[in-house]
Amino acid sequence: MKRDTLTTQPKMSDVKTGYILGISAYYHDSAACLLYNGTIVAAIAEERLTRIKHDESLPIQAIELCLNQAGITIDEVDAVVFYEKTFIKFERILETFVKAAPFGFIPFQKALKSWLKEKLWIPSNIRKELNYKGKLYFTDHHESHAASACFTAPFTSGAYLVMDAVGEKATTSFGIFENGKLEVLGLQEFPNSIGMLYSAFTYYCGFKVNSGEYKLMGLAPYGEPKYVELIENYLVKIQDDGSIELNMRYFHFHRGLKMINAKFEALFGQKARKPESEITTFYKDVAASIQKVTEHIILKMVKHTHTVTGAKNLCLSGGVALNCVANQKIDELELFENIWIQPAAGDAGGALGAALAIHAHLGGQTPITWHPPYLGSSFREEQIIEATKRYDLKIIPLGQNELVSKTAELLANQKSLGWFQGCDEWGPRALGNRSILASPVHPEMQKRLNLQIKKREDFRPFAPVVLEEKAKDWFEINHPIPYMQFTVQCKQPEKIQACVHVDGSSRVQTINQQQNDKLHALLQEMDRLTGVPVLINTSFNQRGEPIVHTPEDAIRCFLSTEMDALVLGNVLIIKSEQDQLKQLEVNYALD
Repeated sequence: MKRDTLTTQPKMSDVKTGYILGISAYYHDSAACLLYNGTIVAAIAEERLTRIKHDESLPIQAIELCLNQAGITIDEVDAVVFYEKTFIKFERILETFVKAAPFGFIPFQKALKSWLKEKLWIPSNIRKELNYKGKLYFTDHHESHAASACFTAPFTSGAYLVMDAVGEKATTSFGIFENGKLEVLGLQEFPNSIGMLYSAFTYYCGFKVNSGEYKLMGLAPYGEPKYVELIENYLVKIQDDGSIELNMRYFHFHRGLKMINAKFEALFGQKARKPESEITTFYKDVAASIQKVTEHIILKMVKHTHTVTGAKNLCLSGGVALNCVANQKIDELELFENIWIQPAAGDAGGALGAALAIHAHLGGQTPITWHPPYLGSSFREEQIIEATKRYDLKIIPLGQNELVSKTAELLANQKSLGWFQGCDEWGPRALGNRSILASPVHPEMQKRLNLQIKKREDFRPFAPVVLEEKAKDWFEINHPIPYMQFTVQCKQPEKIQACVHVDGSSRVQTINQQQNDKLHALLQEMDRLTGVPVLINTSFNQRGEPIVHTPEDAIRCFLSTEMDALVLGNVLIIKSEQDQLKQLEVNYALD
């Protein structure tokens, strides 16, 4: 199956759409993105700046960062775009309550208070908080998702499939795109939602909804899919086209604050797992079962999309498109020549999609020129040095070649380190600029990273980053995977056990020199030293925290964990060489 995810895009047209600011907010993972004539100036999630994980507030700091990157004020922005249509969403909430009445009045009352206080006044809030007097647009939620993928893709036309919990009313949608036009061919509406179904099981297995779904996916390989038939017989009816009908007798999200009810628990014979309690074999089997059912639904959707559109290219978006295990099953179908998943496929990516949708509506050329997704902000050497002085750290400034050499030597000697370079990544995954790196050669590294550094559940797997030119020697891979969108099987698991999951799979990131020159050089040096061009690459943060943004964020994370070293730009800090460390006390939030 052919992939060409990093090819040069078509040239921009002469149409000038000016500065367009896209915003997503008020649900989870708020973000901002600034375009200039179709070129992405900057994009970042608000949580990186406020240090509040999954921050849902109006992304004031993210907007300021975007404007600063462009060197402009809000008065120079030609259009501001919000990523969904709030009145339609409110209408859906009212309709849901009426259907469920008299049940669910208390949750509805709480939701109503939030809407009356803030969400119904989004246009005036935006104008007031930003002091903005220009044009203000609203796109459909699923249009934002679709545009974020279709208009950044390395092809000019194809099919798209959006899968998430719910936007205004839609929960899944599919269609085609060409020449900046999106055409919806089919959709499904709330409450029949694949995203809500998966989140219900996220809740049942003791993880937090809207942030713990990736934990459920990671837990699934530890279990057996014993409950597939039970789920498909009682909870969800699956049609040949992938559309579903949830049996709402077992769910509670449409009428309350919980995802499931007592009937759901009775069906499986056990109560929902309490967070932080032991994960028994039962919950592992439940996780394996819902992952299998989810894949079953998604593959039917994809086949139907292919049958209806006849397209050779497919774009995926929405939070469910971050299920890299399911994505690999799509890849293995070989129905499409090319599959594109924009790295911020969830709601944060709606900020980019909203801006791109209006850019296209105003006549701007699409797809736009897409670069590797380092779209946040970088820090100068003097800023890095100043941050280290505040913590009295001994530093070793180095040239790039020597830095790469010394860093590789540390990694080869079983050391773990924070790796802080250039601009922040766009999306939920560390892609080599805000990463914790370690060698996967030693099996105990997986447990050490989980328990001593990430401070999270010990079953959680780690992703490998590998030289693109040598990826086929180590993984069952036939195309680059620059953004960790797919899992693949490992060919030599015995040599890199710390980044291979229990089922022999890995969520791989491939790196070439064009994407990330310094990380590519580091992997080359690791290959020379150890014969293994692979590193563990996990996000630079601890449990309950967003990925680090500033050098000071990185230093605090470094000091409050058992990381051995820290690389900030071309500055190396080795913990064992510090005379006196100010260890930080951190209260970990449960994520």
